[in-house]
Amino acid sequence: MDFAANVRPLLQDTDDRETDSETFLDDAFAGSINASTSNINDQAKENADETRIIAGGHRIAPTDKFNYTYAVFYLMGMTTMVPWNFFVTAEEYWQYKFRNVSSNDTSALTPRQLEFQSDLSIAAAVPGTVFLILNACIGHKIPLHVRMNGSLVFMLLIMIGTTALVRVDTDQWQDAFFNLTMLSVVVINSFSAILTGGLFGIAGQFSAHYMTAAVSGQALGGIFSAVADIIALSFASNPSTTAFVFFIVGCLVLLLSLVAYIVMSKTLFFKYFTCSKTLMKSSLEANPATREICARLEPQFPVVMRKIWIYGFAEWLVFVTTLSIYPAVTVLVGSQNHGRKWNDVYFLPVVNYLLFNTGDYLGRIFAGLFEWPWNNSILIGLLTIGRIAFVPAMLLCNITQHHNFPVLIHSDYIFIVLMAAFALSNGYLANIALIGAPRVVDGHEKEMASSMMAAFLGIGLACGSAISLMIIEMIK
Repeated sequence: MDFAANVRPLLQDTDDRETDSETFLDDAFAGSINASTSNINDQAKENADETRIIAGGHRIAPTDKFNYTYAVFYLMGMTTMVPWNFFVTAEEYWQYKFRNVSSNDTSALTPRQLEFQSDLSIAAAVPGTVFLILNACIGHKIPLHVRMNGSLVFMLLIMIGTTALVRVDTDQWQDAFFNLTMLSVVVINSFSAILTGGLFGIAGQFSAHYMTAAVSGQALGGIFSAVADIIALSFASNPSTTAFVFFIVGCLVLLLSLVAYIVMSKTLFFKYFTCSKTLMKSSLEANPATREICARLEPQFPVVMRKIWIYGFAEWLVFVTTLSIYPAVTVLVGSQNHGRKWNDVYFLPVVNYLLFNTGDYLGRIFAGLFEWPWNNSILIGLLTIGRIAFVPAMLLCNITQHHNFPVLIHSDYIFIVLMAAFALSNGYLANIALIGAPRVVDGHEKEMASSMMAAFLGIGLACGSAISLMIIEMIK
């Protein structure tokens, strides 16, 4: 049997719709890719509960039993955003921690209160970007289980420390508490970036709806954190109690993700998509004459970049636009009315966090359903550029700290419509670019392409965060 025909299913997906019908060789066949079809069929009979025979017995593929892997991709997508979502959404807690303790006047925000969201965005985005880039360049040299499990463990430990600090009185050492918080944000988002890069790299090797599950899970994580915050606000008596319950929930999500990933990594379905490199290495050791052929299939960074750069630009610009005003600017937009619980208590968490994350989630879902226009990178880029119009529109809304900009949009309803469109476009365009990039590269380049897209995303977050700080300085 021809060698090239044997290795092809292990190295690339012919089409997303055929991904589940490719040949999988488990440990019994790892020593040689040239295993006979009859042997494969015998193995299929032994694993009938986990595999199925395609095209008259010539191809075997494991099944995703109970859609467990799909569900874990959703959960892992949520988990990559746990540090960001939980730190950002706990706005009332940070406002309380950095209040003016020497005065009873709470109407005027202190510099720490006003700038905290921008500082938080930068502290999260910059190290996240650095580690996303490192993951794209050298992540494949570190075992996958070390990157994924190690990141989850360290994120959990830091989240536990953050939860413990909620019960500590920091009024007399606010500056030290601020520095400690920023350090925690830097470290936890560094590990979150490693986790994100690894997850996107894995998802790029599966069919497109698994990538959609991962990115939709990120948006679902925002909804989850917003709902948790609203529930905590409804039942808790003070910001510290609210934050304590809130961060405990974050710890539980991280713990659940760690357990779920460990279980998923041991399934046949997961190994089918992620173990091809190991199998190829075994084949090369068994047949040295094939080394020259397989060396050509190693992904090259410049080659992949030339194929996906427009998708990467779109992914970058989507998050530059979003992070330049969300949440640093949008969190300052107040309701036009006051005196009611909706306007004074729930307007910010519902409109700024819940509505945005719900719209972002739906946008990513719609992108996965319609997949338009994934094959037209120019159009994706133009739509992304047009989205910049949301920045001046948001700056003209009812920002409570306005000094240098006129307030032209007073209505809560117009702000809600703007926020909904802003969120939907963010989710849709971000997911379309992520879906398109792995499809325009060869099979052996998919993991690198997906990791590079994650790096573009991170760079966009960092650039947007820096712009948000400049915008806040203009508003002051």
